[in-house]
Parts: sequence; C-alpha cells; structure tokens
Amino acid sequence: MFLTVFLQAVMGASLAKVGAAFAASVAVIGASWGISRIGSTALESMARQPEAAGDIRSGMVLAAALIEGVAMFAVVVCFLVLFV
Repeated sequence: MFLTVFLQAVMGASLAKVGAAFAASVAVIGASWGISRIGSTALESMARQPEAAGDIRSGMVLAAALIEGVAMFAVVVCFLVLFV
C-alpha cells in the first residue's frame, strides 16, 4: 500500500499511462487469442463437415467482429484514460 502511494506521488500521471498501456495490450492480446481460437475451430469444423462451411464461416465472421468490437472499445477506453 505504501509503495503504491509512493509511486503515485513520485511518478504522478505517468503511472496512469503505464496502466493504460498495459490494459490496452491485454485487451488486444485477449482479442487476438479469441479470434485465433475461433478461426482454428471453424477450420476444423469445415474439414469435418464441408457441406456446412457457409454457415460456419458466417458464424465465425460474426463472432470475430464482435470480439474485435469489444477489443476496440477497450482500447478506446484506455486512450480516454490517457488523454482525458
């Protein structure tokens, strides 16, 4: 607790910048991991059942877009912490 208060007193706003950068990187890494899992699972599903490839592909694109939207929202929030 004392270390945190001391770092805030010494570093001031730069500690918030480090935290925002860390949060943005975690959000982007999580989104990339999620999209890669969706892609690999969709390819496995298409290989097992080629006649359902169109439905699988559209579901994959929708899920990837939703994950990307959440990641973009997290990055925007981190930028708001930095500049507002």
